[in-house]
Amino acid sequence: MTKKFYIETMGCQMNKSDTERLEGMLLYYGYEKTDNDKDADFLLLSTCAIRQTSVDKAYSQLGVWGKRKKNKPSLKIGICGCVAELDKDKIFRRMPYVDLIFGTHNIFAFPEFLKRVENGEQVCEITTKPVPEPMDDLKVNRKSKVTAWIPIIEGCNNFCTYCVVPYTRGRERSRYPKLIINEAKKVIENGIKEITLLGQNVDSYGKDLNNPDITLANLLRELNKIDGKFRIRFVTSYPTDITDDLINAVAECDKVCEFFHIPMQSGNDRILKEMNRRYNREQYCKIFNKIRNKFDDVEITSDFIAGFPSETEEEFEDTLSVIKELNIDYSNTAIYSPRPFTKAGRMTDLFIPEEVKEERFKRLHKVNCEATLKSNKKLEGKTVEVLCDSSKIHKGELTMNGRTRTNKLVHFKSDKDLTGKFVNLKITKAQTWCLYGEIV
Repeated sequence: MTKKFYIETMGCQMNKSDTERLEGMLLYYGYEKTDNDKDADFLLLSTCAIRQTSVDKAYSQLGVWGKRKKNKPSLKIGICGCVAELDKDKIFRRMPYVDLIFGTHNIFAFPEFLKRVENGEQVCEITTKPVPEPMDDLKVNRKSKVTAWIPIIEGCNNFCTYCVVPYTRGRERSRYPKLIINEAKKVIENGIKEITLLGQNVDSYGKDLNNPDITLANLLRELNKIDGKFRIRFVTSYPTDITDDLINAVAECDKVCEFFHIPMQSGNDRILKEMNRRYNREQYCKIFNKIRNKFDDVEITSDFIAGFPSETEEEFEDTLSVIKELNIDYSNTAIYSPRPFTKAGRMTDLFIPEEVKEERFKRLHKVNCEATLKSNKKLEGKTVEVLCDSSKIHKGELTMNGRTRTNKLVHFKSDKDLTGKFVNLKITKAQTWCLYGEIV
């Protein structure tokens, strides 16, 4: 009888991309996917450690699965990703029913681990030396038939004082252009209409390959040459790694979307220095405005943290003011969460009280909502191209969901399913988190 697997994925797009690769391997080796974890013979948790709540959620899920294993001893349980990387020495002690632990560097060795677990071995494989990517065809089980994630660089060299990524994903490692281009060609041949190039620090792509011609800008130009109508996106950018050549490449390449995600994290210079960010407010604003002035229509989004250790009320106000000053289109916002191994996580005497962090976060969220709505309102009455990526029946009517080139979510009614199609829509209404339109 065919064994079934279930993967629970927590965290960022990179984690979701990892899961697609893991699922592809499991399917290739004869497993069957199930959407119900109660039916699975092999359970795998792909984890995120960016905040403590994510770690707690991971352990809670493992606990639920562990109870299930008491009634089904043959059940195999695994954990991978950032929590596995951080807590490798304690997971087996805390949860001895776990069968497999492997880190972010080991994904391409997964088939070997799976075989060992099937043979009854308890496996823990965490290494700082990445397992090389196979040069032959990757086995990927993509969630969407319209869009695809393609990792181009993993890891980070920046060591921002609040961030655990360098300790879980390691140093920056770029994939060779040929592998990326071949993967892109394959997904486009299979009907994918949008690819997103992924990296914790995507505009550092190629720096570790010792070839000045291998850059994100040149990769975009090569991908743009692939035949067919499709879109190209890339995330996430580090501000000072955005070159003039990259900005020009986005402008030159008709398939590359006019969208930049550029985390700022704080609007205050002292806090930025404490965070070990390699820019100040003025430098960030200069980069931001250079991009804004290059395009007639571009969306620039950001990330901000409320309550970083030692942040004063006046310094927090600088974050609110920069969102308004730059008219940032949208921002991911978060309350500071101390992470293990990080410098900021050791600043215990400078931690902001929880109630203060929460109050600041609410104000940050409010300003973000106002900025997002203002950005969306600019599109009312305009005609935009939307790529339809999903649909649902709402009150007996078919509603399509899609994205503009600038990554804004649009809902519209249709008399037929247009998933995977490009459609021109007139925007009739703007709300904070979405737009509404009608076919023209």
